[in-house]
Amino acid sequence: MFRTTIASTLRRPLTTQLLPAQHIQSQPFSVTQAIMGVKRDVLRDGNGQDYPKAGDTVTMHYVGTLAEDGKKFDSSRDRGKPFSTVIGKKKVIKGWDEAVPEMSLGEKARLTITGDYGYGERGFPNLIPPNATLIFEVELLGINDKKVPSQE
Repeated sequence: MFRTTIASTLRRPLTTQLLPAQHIQSQPFSVTQAIMGVKRDVLRDGNGQDYPKAGDTVTMHYVGTLAEDGKKFDSSRDRGKPFSTVIGKKKVIKGWDEAVPEMSLGEKARLTITGDYGYGERGFPNLIPPNATLIFEVELLGINDKKVPSQE
């Protein structure tokens, strides 16, 4: 009798299929990075040099929506003022603590955050249901005293 276990599956060699270069070059793409309960889709590259680390104060604009129905539950843009917080020190949801340090200054990204990396079983009464998957469009405007040059 043949049994497949997780361990035996993990020991199998990975196989890849190579696509012709002309196929790859003809396909539009975006950069996507998944970190545990967070998926990050880069919408606009940052400077590629400056990344926040735990304990840094970040300044960003964001719009938060529910993945289930697209309902907006919060937006710094609607308030007309960027949001600042210390990152990597459990001051914000786990999904932000994990994803924001992967962003470079000036980057704009879409973060898809599963419930366990968002507000979990408690949700946020009257705004976010328990275990809700959240989508944030975030733009990293500043790290400590370093800011994105204004685009006029």
